[in-house]
Amino acid sequence: MRLYQEEYQQSVEDVESFWQRKSKDIDWFKQPESILSRDDNGIHRWFADGELNTCHLALDFHVANGRADVAALIYDSPLAETFTQFTYAEMLAEVEKLAGAIKALGVGKGDTVLIYMPMIPQAVFAMLACARLGAIHSVVFGGFAANELAVRIDDTEPKIILAASCGLEPNKVIEYKPMLDDALRISQFQPKHCVIFQRAQGLALLSAKRDLDWQDLVFNAKPTACVPVKATDPLYILYTSGTTGAPKGIIRDNGGHAVALKYSMQAIYNMQAGDVFLAASDVGWVVGHSYIVYAPLIHGCTTILYEGKPVGTPNTGAFWRVIEAYKVKAIFAAPTAFRAIRKQDPNAELAKVHDLSSLQTIFVAGERLDPPTYYWLNEKFKIPIVDHWWQTETGWAIAANMTGIELLPTKPGSSCVPTPGFNVEILDDKGKQLPIGEQGNIAIKLPLPPGCTPGIWRGFKRFKELYLTQFKNYYLSGDAGYFDDEGYLFVMGRVDDVINVAGHRLSTGRIEEIVGSHSAIAECAVVGVEDSLKGQVPTGFAILKDGVSISAADLNNEVVSLVRKEIGAIACFKHLHVVSRLPKTRSGKILRKVIRQVAQGESYAVPSTIDDPASLDDFIIMFL
Repeated sequence: MRLYQEEYQQSVEDVESFWQRKSKDIDWFKQPESILSRDDNGIHRWFADGELNTCHLALDFHVANGRADVAALIYDSPLAETFTQFTYAEMLAEVEKLAGAIKALGVGKGDTVLIYMPMIPQAVFAMLACARLGAIHSVVFGGFAANELAVRIDDTEPKIILAASCGLEPNKVIEYKPMLDDALRISQFQPKHCVIFQRAQGLALLSAKRDLDWQDLVFNAKPTACVPVKATDPLYILYTSGTTGAPKGIIRDNGGHAVALKYSMQAIYNMQAGDVFLAASDVGWVVGHSYIVYAPLIHGCTTILYEGKPVGTPNTGAFWRVIEAYKVKAIFAAPTAFRAIRKQDPNAELAKVHDLSSLQTIFVAGERLDPPTYYWLNEKFKIPIVDHWWQTETGWAIAANMTGIELLPTKPGSSCVPTPGFNVEILDDKGKQLPIGEQGNIAIKLPLPPGCTPGIWRGFKRFKELYLTQFKNYYLSGDAGYFDDEGYLFVMGRVDDVINVAGHRLSTGRIEEIVGSHSAIAECAVVGVEDSLKGQVPTGFAILKDGVSISAADLNNEVVSLVRKEIGAIACFKHLHVVSRLPKTRSGKILRKVIRQVAQGESYAVPSTIDDPASLDDFIIMFL
């Protein structure tokens, strides 16, 4: 661990010098002299006097330095039956013209643009075109309901909206334009124009006054150059999962973001320019922003835009086909994707028919990687399985196995060690540092490293109350966890998921580990349910692997015995319910709060981020 420790100690003991050195790895228009300062709100800011342009770093820089003909973006869509790629020069030509088109509509530096698009190349072009002009983009997950879209329109007040006519799901076309029209009918703010990219699978009717045809607009546009922006100018606003009512738009700046993501591609993911990277996410989520679009392109990699599912497009071999076809070096996906594959193909038979020799590492994040899924991946693929932990707020990993610095031994259930720049500590509720092995609040000592959010859009007071108030000079992550005696961090879930059973504080994440280790279980969730005698008791919900035959009573007894053996009778775990589906967000996170409310017979609201409302209906029917 020597190489990692040297890097980490430099990052926390000599913060400014460390990030000054890393800042030299990107091409600034004006090299920063002020490395770390504070803004008018007292928030630490990075490279405040530096000037750059993120689109320049992602495209122009590579074209100007002899890499014009290298593949930048591969678009693979089994849903649209379309497979194509763009070189850096071809992408630059597309983005230059789109930037010129929206500039002609009045979009300039500091303006906001809302992007409502599926996983198509034009979504990436739109993000980069905004960055090129110094405009602030806000990507809303394609297919979001009208009310939630309206909330985001009113909060960002975009000068224009860039949208597609439709999105695709297996055997289904999702018409976007009617939802956009409904959102504009109920939103108070009205953008100047909506620019609609027409997809052949579902053409939209355009309003004569407001709507413009994307293809016509770009065809007649003149290319435009990059606009220099300050490092502290916003690049984008991204609303976190679960946002309802008052939105929580996370702000990302240009300079710190570029430096952090450039560093992460080598230090965490061990990628070099020209390597092929697959982040199986969506541009509507932070993973899509950081690791489909910006980090790979800034680093000079080939990035894959995959419009499909881990299963069902057409089968559980979807990821393996893509890896073989494009010689992918590393894949990054959520645990739920691999659990879905494991459920349908427990022996990974479809992986065996593909040449996966290019694949060196599997990275997993988005929610906690449960040990059963880790063991399955490790057994079937025999390459490093890297769990890493981060948040929309940070924009990149807080803890990871730094594979580009020193590949450390992995530990199931752990997201490995703190990433250089993140000074992570475990605190009790009064702010006292806890000893090794004791679970508490995961907090990050200020200053946060480059790339982390400096605030919430139009909500600094809320940002301060949520993240900076409980512990002075610390950022509160909202997650609970502990360090072991080798410095490995174990993230056990949200602080709210720590339950009190007859005076004993227990992690539902730890109980989930044990429940999920049963050979018949593909996926599970454990929540704390109120109990008049013990305060709370853990209750489990499980999905069985395909082809498994076991009675509910036998499974319940076996799992109860497992929990008793590993934790003891104090866990009071007695009930496991077999269900066909667990309600999840579109990014794959299990909706534990809703499950808990259903289990307790409470009223609940269906979150706007739910992947499929029918999954909640199925869950309720089977549970009741």
